[in-house]
Amino acid sequence: MGPHPAVAAIRLAVRRVLHDILTEHPAHSARAAHAAHSGGAVPAASRRTGPGDRRAPLVLVACSGGADSMGLASALAFEAPKLGVRAGGVTVDHGLQAGSDIRAAEVVARLTALGLDPVESVAVSVGRDGGPEAAARDARYGALDSAAERHGAAAVLLAHTRDDQAETVLLGLARGSGIRSLSGMAAVSGAGRRYRRPFLQLDRQTVRTACLAQSIPVWDDPHNADPAYTRSRLRQEGLPALEKALGKGVVEALARTAQLSRDDADALDAWAADAESTVRDDAGQLEVEKLFALPPAVRRRVLRKAAITAGAPAGSLFARHIEEVDRLITGWRGQSGINLPGRVEALRQGGRLVIRQG
Repeated sequence: MGPHPAVAAIRLAVRRVLHDILTEHPAHSARAAHAAHSGGAVPAASRRTGPGDRRAPLVLVACSGGADSMGLASALAFEAPKLGVRAGGVTVDHGLQAGSDIRAAEVVARLTALGLDPVESVAVSVGRDGGPEAAARDARYGALDSAAERHGAAAVLLAHTRDDQAETVLLGLARGSGIRSLSGMAAVSGAGRRYRRPFLQLDRQTVRTACLAQSIPVWDDPHNADPAYTRSRLRQEGLPALEKALGKGVVEALARTAQLSRDDADALDAWAADAESTVRDDAGQLEVEKLFALPPAVRRRVLRKAAITAGAPAGSLFARHIEEVDRLITGWRGQSGINLPGRVEALRQGGRLVIRQG
């Protein structure tokens, strides 16, 4: 008798990602091929998944102790040894709740019990920039980046599900963001393709069911139900209201929208990258006339990249900033320059658009 369907689903999702990682590490592809041809088994000499086997790539799972990440950890622990991959785990203690250090220690114990090695807890200090959710996210990714570099990990697995993707799309829509924000989270992201999200095609209930089927203890973060957080309100009130009004399938439709939007955004980004060199003069200055001839979506991408190159922080550069810069091209009335984040200014001079440090 095979595993519960939910367990089989999360394991398959992780297996596919591990195969992708092995494909990107040619030195280990022969071991992956042997595993595939031998029903998932590898020679005893290649089954070592501890820190002593430095030949195998290390894959870490980011784990909060919740159902999504514990399900991901269990699937990684099951699949990694069969492919000769080392599997470890990291939990981040944000220090935002009383006893968070105790819970982090419990997560470390549970990951270790699953057979993951190395496993560690990393304490972070959460700032205030961008609001509590954004600040916690920045601190978390900073800790995960450091852990991956410290251990030489080939990848870090994140447990975002299709439900998380739907929430991300709605949050972008509510902000009036462009198509890139509506594209949600990428299955692969980060420097060197570090972050992988195996569960983006799985719903949250499937992952929780997999944990129940395996009797895996999980922790329900009270912040996930705290109405003080925008995403929590969306999860507890917004999405259920949409499904009540529009019927089932809203989450799936939003996740599908994310993928379609990502395809379009990638195409526009590539177009803008090609167009950038054609709108600069021999001195590298942006020519207003040539910028005006570009489609607005392409032109604004060129402007955004120019602003970031000049020193504007990407996270602080919003659509309204780019729209103001765009008016120097499309609605020129002799207006003064535009101040952008990072002490960057954009101004029009003699048929050229100059974007520089102010």
